[in-house]
Amino acid sequence: MAFDIVTKNTIRDRFKPAPRPDVWKDVPDKDWNNWIWQQQKRIKTMDQLEKVINVTSDEREAFAKSHEMFNMGITPYYASLMDRDDPNCPVRLQSVPSAGEIVFADTDLEDPLGEERDMPVQGITHRYPDRVLFYTTHNCPVYCRHCTRKRKVADPSSSAANKQIEEGLAYIQAHTEIRDVVISGGDPLSNSDDRLEYICSRIRAMEHVEVFRLGTRNPVTLPQRITDNLAQMLKKYHPVYVHTHFNHPKECTLEAFDACAKLADAGCIIHNQSVLLKGINDKPEIFKELNHKLLMMRVRPYYIFQCDMAQGISHFRTPVQSGIDIIEGLRGWTSGMAVPHYVVDGPGGGGKIPILPEYVKSHVGKKWVVRNYKNKEFEYIEP
Repeated sequence: MAFDIVTKNTIRDRFKPAPRPDVWKDVPDKDWNNWIWQQQKRIKTMDQLEKVINVTSDEREAFAKSHEMFNMGITPYYASLMDRDDPNCPVRLQSVPSAGEIVFADTDLEDPLGEERDMPVQGITHRYPDRVLFYTTHNCPVYCRHCTRKRKVADPSSSAANKQIEEGLAYIQAHTEIRDVVISGGDPLSNSDDRLEYICSRIRAMEHVEVFRLGTRNPVTLPQRITDNLAQMLKKYHPVYVHTHFNHPKECTLEAFDACAKLADAGCIIHNQSVLLKGINDKPEIFKELNHKLLMMRVRPYYIFQCDMAQGISHFRTPVQSGIDIIEGLRGWTSGMAVPHYVVDGPGGGGKIPILPEYVKSHVGKKWVVRNYKNKEFEYIEP
């Protein structure tokens, strides 16, 4: 039997390119699509920001009081996703300072996950038995306002110099129990291709390391960084896992789709780690739309993180029940692939702790009474 071959890329056609604001209308495509140009032209001041959006007095005041503690930096691409007139735009809330940042709650922690406590050498956090986090740069394309590493990210004094990189690699080499390395930062793709390849090649040469992961938000905030050269370089060091960070459907543009396609076509396995953020994505329908788009982009929803107890981000934090409600609104109502794990990263270094709705109604002897997503009860009898 013969079948017609559909030549039109119907999935890709469902994604729209980012709109380019007037201030960048005349920028040649060769520059706009160049990740180095995007990095160099980041918005760092109110004067630059006012050319893109109608800045509110609250945003202006928040910038004045917060920028010395935590820089503002927004790529032109990511800025193009902001609604010019809506201060509650989900992209704008993630990238423009707001009044909540200058309010430190009594429960806020400078190092909420206790990463420094579990740091045997500078730049290596070794908390779990068989895996480490490797801090390779303080830089990110966009300084997310909800960042859990505000103490380090954007601070040049925390940059990972060559000596620190070598000491980190030496630690991984010496500890043969390590089978999994998370290359992080900042954003590791802020490194040059050569520096990143050096790190990847050194790790891949260690016989005890089975996999490494790149924790990057570049597919979201700077998809131009995912070049053909980068994808082909990573292809040499498989298995390579990419953990990215989409928080809202608005971030799923054609450019993001193409960036993820390059990574997936090169054999990288892509997972998404969202952060639950008040007023941005704290509704089941938002996550449902986001996760459906991610699956079309060949990105598997992996985690929803409860927002950490970092300094100046309490205004982003939701009740834990909000996360449980989101999982409740996904499980059974959509495919299991679209249901990530909801976790609280235990403050002070407790690690990732899963939080789930309660599906067990009772358990007596060998009889378990469980309920499904529609709250219908079923009996399961153990053998």
